[in-house]
Amino acid sequence: MRLEVVLLSFFVVAWCLALLSVATGLPLAGLAPLSLYQLYGIAAAAGWLGGNLYVQRARRLPRMLRKRVALIYLLGPPSVVYLLRTMAPAAEQGATPLAVLWAFGVLTIFFMVPVSLRRTGRASDRYRAGR
Repeated sequence: MRLEVVLLSFFVVAWCLALLSVATGLPLAGLAPLSLYQLYGIAAAAGWLGGNLYVQRARRLPRMLRKRVALIYLLGPPSVVYLLRTMAPAAEQGATPLAVLWAFGVLTIFFMVPVSLRRTGRASDRYRAGR
């Protein structure tokens, strides 16, 4: 549970920086000039890593804690993606305003792959060759 506390605090700081940049004009634009391919690649990697970590960490947790941990691993990584997007040059942000929504979709798809495969793994354990 210690890992989740560290991750949660990191994600909260990233969300706060991203929201402060949008709401108050914190000067972050231009600090990380990422292309859209790089942004979506980071979103895919964050979703895949978050889904696999969730599957590993949630195995021994009770159902109520599992739901809370799922929120950390699903809604936390977009904070890094959104923060990176607010660090893109202002002209790129204006040219592709829906890029963050697409990045969240990519992240969610890659998060759901290990989660959905986890359920099929349990069913295959019941059926063994030779029985």
